[in-house]
Amino acid sequence: MNRPWTKLYADGCPQDLPSLPWAHLPGFFRAIAAAYKDLPAFSICLPNGAAATLSYAELDARSDAFAAYLREELGLSPGDRVGVQLPNSLATIVSVFGILKAGCVLVNCNPLYTAVELEHQLKDAGAKALVASNLFADKLAGLPQQTDVRHVVLARVTEFFPALKGAIIDFVLKRVRHQVPACPIPTVAFAKALALGKPLAAKAPAYAQDLQADSLAALQYTGGTTGVSKGAMLSHRNLLSNVEQGYQFCKHRLVEAQEVVLSPLPLYHVFAFTVNLLTFYRTGAHNILIPNPRPMRNMKAAFEKYPFTWMTGINTLYAALLGEKWFQNAPPQDLKVAIAGGAALHHVTSERWRTLIGDPVTEGYGLTESSPVVCFNPLGQGRDGCIGLPLPGIDVKMVKEDGSDAAPGEPGELCVRGPQVMSGYWRRPDESAQVLVDGWLRTGDVVLQEPDGFLRLVDRLKDVIVVSGFKVFPNEVEDCLASLEGVAECAVIGVPSGEAGEAVKAFVVTKPGVSLTIEQVREHCKKSLTNYKVPKLVEFRTELPKSNIGKILRKDLREAPLPLQAHKPA
Repeated sequence: MNRPWTKLYADGCPQDLPSLPWAHLPGFFRAIAAAYKDLPAFSICLPNGAAATLSYAELDARSDAFAAYLREELGLSPGDRVGVQLPNSLATIVSVFGILKAGCVLVNCNPLYTAVELEHQLKDAGAKALVASNLFADKLAGLPQQTDVRHVVLARVTEFFPALKGAIIDFVLKRVRHQVPACPIPTVAFAKALALGKPLAAKAPAYAQDLQADSLAALQYTGGTTGVSKGAMLSHRNLLSNVEQGYQFCKHRLVEAQEVVLSPLPLYHVFAFTVNLLTFYRTGAHNILIPNPRPMRNMKAAFEKYPFTWMTGINTLYAALLGEKWFQNAPPQDLKVAIAGGAALHHVTSERWRTLIGDPVTEGYGLTESSPVVCFNPLGQGRDGCIGLPLPGIDVKMVKEDGSDAAPGEPGELCVRGPQVMSGYWRRPDESAQVLVDGWLRTGDVVLQEPDGFLRLVDRLKDVIVVSGFKVFPNEVEDCLASLEGVAECAVIGVPSGEAGEAVKAFVVTKPGVSLTIEQVREHCKKSLTNYKVPKLVEFRTELPKSNIGKILRKDLREAPLPLQAHKPA
């Protein structure tokens, strides 16, 4: 297939994906650990500045111990599913590496899930064990009755902290702030699990004999932004391919064993999982984990403590940072690249970031079903408003509603093909067949490709609004709304509207102390948008529903609106 975009790759970036150096993730983990054994691999930084670190060698040894615990103590078998429901922490990394080294299948779970949501995901996955946070232990009561989970390991956010410092923080969390609930079911402490596995850790390398490149590595559940969450089946080859694709594309800006990466996004989300946890591990980087970036001041200590060179985030996170006085007064001095994904980056956010930092946020695009990264802007040569170029080894095409291929510059549904594309949805063959068609993954996103290969995201296919036969793309309207002074967040959906079919409705959250009227919002939009795109309805809210990484959920506004709290009538 013709790939004109490869001419725009940086020098040294291959046009196709080279052969993978590793057969599976355990081999990858061990090879990288051996290369960078004495360097810091992951650190956790709490809002008060307390921190702890694991080197590459320490992480390798402790994850071997956890793998042995799973196989020898719990009796799990290759292919058994194990859930991880932890905020960003060192225990998260040890658990993930240990599960994969054991030949088991990782099931990433959102710690903020309700008990019902957690039970649904673990039951759907058929998980036999779970590593959970003690901060959310009260949600575990129904697991023995509602799921196949028979073993629960309970971890603290302070795992691997110096003993005294960890004990003090644990005391404050439990006795002062009352943030550690009682656990209603029997569990094993994470430290005890490692102690039991440590004398058996010598067996861990042998577990990889059960693995092939196409063995299932993870059930990564979709965000549920357009419907019921489903488990994307990602193999060792899928994940390692995406790691290598991203590495090859960016290696001209990566200094091995020297990068420091800020990781505020949750590692249980596929974006941070592949990019932060796996790809930067590939380079021998030092990864700084933020357990919870909200409120934004939770990150202040990390900004002051670490001279990080890369960071990842989404539009809402970057916009919120730009509103913080401490960030404005002391922006990061060593930052080379800020990466955005997970949701469309607003033009105003990118421009404000460029003004303060000196470089724009570099945008990419991906989806869970593609492990996830599909395309990324060339570093230092990105194009505003574009989501970049397809990575090495990836083919793309845009398909119109009638099934024909869209011409360059013409919008169509993005279809993706490559070694990083999932094999299907877990136990959902009918839904798998709907998105995997003739070797192509149908993304459900409307994209247009410029003649030289750059991709421009238009919107989600399911979010397109039709007003009197004219198509309105919410991203375009939201980008306009975001440029109105005083708007903190916004979202746009279509609502039923008589003969017109649908009308454009905007939800707006204003900045503290700012008062806007519906007419001010509409008049601002009329300056940039044709009449049928201008919101007919405007509703002011104190907050908008968001996903686990902070993506605004339009489907929740359509299906289950939040109670109206700050509506200002026309």
